[in-house]
Amino acid sequence: MDAFVFKGHICDSIDRNHLRILEHHYLVCEDGRCKGVFPTLPAAYAAVPVEDFGDRLIIPGLIDLHLHAPQFSFRGLGMDMELLDWLNTHTFPEESKYRDLAYADLAYSQLTAHLIRSETTRACLFATVHVPATELLMEKLEQSGLITYVGKVNMNRNGPMYLIEPSTVEAVRQTRKWLSDTVGRFSRTKPIITPRFIPSCTDDLLYRLADLRAEFGVPVQSHLSENLGEIAWVKELVPTAKNYGDAYRKFGLLGGDYPCIMAHCVHSDALEMEYLKENGVFVAHSPESNMNIASGVAPVNRFLDYGIKVGLATDVAGGSHESMFKAMTHAIQASKLRWRLLDQSVAPLTFDTAFYLATRGGGAFFGKVGAFEEGFEMDALVLDDSTLDHPQPLSVRERLERFIYLGDERNLYAKVVGGRRLF
Repeated sequence: MDAFVFKGHICDSIDRNHLRILEHHYLVCEDGRCKGVFPTLPAAYAAVPVEDFGDRLIIPGLIDLHLHAPQFSFRGLGMDMELLDWLNTHTFPEESKYRDLAYADLAYSQLTAHLIRSETTRACLFATVHVPATELLMEKLEQSGLITYVGKVNMNRNGPMYLIEPSTVEAVRQTRKWLSDTVGRFSRTKPIITPRFIPSCTDDLLYRLADLRAEFGVPVQSHLSENLGEIAWVKELVPTAKNYGDAYRKFGLLGGDYPCIMAHCVHSDALEMEYLKENGVFVAHSPESNMNIASGVAPVNRFLDYGIKVGLATDVAGGSHESMFKAMTHAIQASKLRWRLLDQSVAPLTFDTAFYLATRGGGAFFGKVGAFEEGFEMDALVLDDSTLDHPQPLSVRERLERFIYLGDERNLYAKVVGGRRLF
């Protein structure tokens, strides 16, 4: 039996509205999965090593549903631009550099080192159009101990000639090669079909990507209804579609019988929301990015009320930081501004809901992940808030809330991903 026990203040989500706080409890992991949380250690585990973390907090690992790996190198730049200008000024020139494997090795080594030390335990990442660099990223993430999906980006139109794929035939050939090389190659890193977004891919390429998805049995990730200019552009490109989401649906890339993530959905209308719900699509809510590049603020509680699956994302480099702690605080802050200034019919997010989105909400894309229930995969963070001094007594819940706003990777004491201790 491969097992261990942590003792401390256990904090996780029951549902989107309720946190569970269990002080000085035992958290049992066996063969990479949670066996439960107990006030006293069951006799069956009496011989299992116990690590007592004392007054520290233990929470599930945090899930980043949308992150652009090559953009980590220019995070914090161009935050005064809107989406399409930002892509042409910063994103496309930088991503073209990844044809050089030496550059990709340096950049992806830096990203991976940051993610290891971060609060992120699982993530879904975009790479670039370059197959060798994408496989290099997957190798580095596999070695990191994180659990990830990585996508070779597809784009064969409406981009600079130095970056776009020269033809549909070549794009499909390269994507097939990449899938053949990586499906089943790694234990913790998996491929995911990744059209950048509809404006970047011709109709025939989108249809062929759907065929490859079915052939190799992999998920899909892309962008949806992020920016008003983008939405108008899609309407011109796919005039027969009822909306942006319907365009993906027509091409066979909006989920249904396979997992699918659509980032943003800031401006999804009622019909698009219906498509998201009926196809089980996960919305990757990216609050800082949506503010930085002037896209808006998604109505997250409306999605949740409607039964749409939602998780949180940093969306580096639209988001300036890889911290999921910051993603939680930005989600709360943005929702309050949306509620106050735009639409009081959608309530702002509570702390409990933001915590749920970062754990169980996004974790569900990976299966039974994001909580300390029996049978869930064991992802855990041990938080040390002893340096975040305060004169007044605080409850464990208050300490957790305060930590999310004030703590960072320097306050991480231990990290476990899929039952494996990273530090």
